[in-house]
Amino acid sequence: MVSQRQIRADFDARTIVVYQAYAPAVAEPAVRAQRFVPPFSFSRMTWIKPSFRWLMHRSNWAGKSGQTRILAVRITRKGWEEALARAVLTTGDPARLADAEVHVQWDPERSLRGAALNHYSIQVGVGRSLVRTYAEEWVTQITDITLQAVKIGRLVQSGQSAKAQRLLPPERLYPLPATIGAHLSVDG
Repeated sequence: MVSQRQIRADFDARTIVVYQAYAPAVAEPAVRAQRFVPPFSFSRMTWIKPSFRWLMHRSNWAGKSGQTRILAVRITRKGWEEALARAVLTTGDPARLADAEVHVQWDPERSLRGAALNHYSIQVGVGRSLVRTYAEEWVTQITDITLQAVKIGRLVQSGQSAKAQRLLPPERLYPLPATIGAHLSVDG
C-alpha cells in the first residue's frame, strides 16, 4: 500500500527537482540567466512542486494561459529541507499560517489522465521573506521542459499511455529527515 503523504521527486545527493509553470515572459529570462530574474516576482509567494504529474494537471500539460512554459528547477537539498523545516501546513492554525515563511499543502496526486489518486503530493509555497533566497541561492539549474511536457500530454490524449509513462521524469521516495517530516504530516 502506498503511504498517504510521502515526497516523491527527482533528486541526487545534492539537489532536488521542483516544477513550476510560467508565461514565456518569466520563463525565458530565467532559463537564459539560470536563475530567476525580473519579471519574476520577488514580492509574492512562489509555489514549487516535486510532482511532475501534479503540475501537468494544474497547467493542463502547458496549455493553461500563463502556464505555457514548464520549468524543471533544480534546487539544493539543503534549501529544500530548510524550506520544509520552516513550513506550516495550510490546514493548520490560521494564526501560525499567517506568520509562516513557507506554506505546505497536500493535494491528491494525479494520474497521467489527471484523475485524483489515493495518495497525496506536496506543494510548497515559498513566502516573500524567502523568495529571493530561493531564487538566488537555492536554484542551481533551470531547464525548460515544455516540449517534453507537451509531447507527453499529446501521447496521453491519443491513448498512448505506455509511451507517455516512459517519458515521465523519474520520481522516487525522498528521504526526508524525520525531524522535518513530523510537523508536515509526512508518512514514512
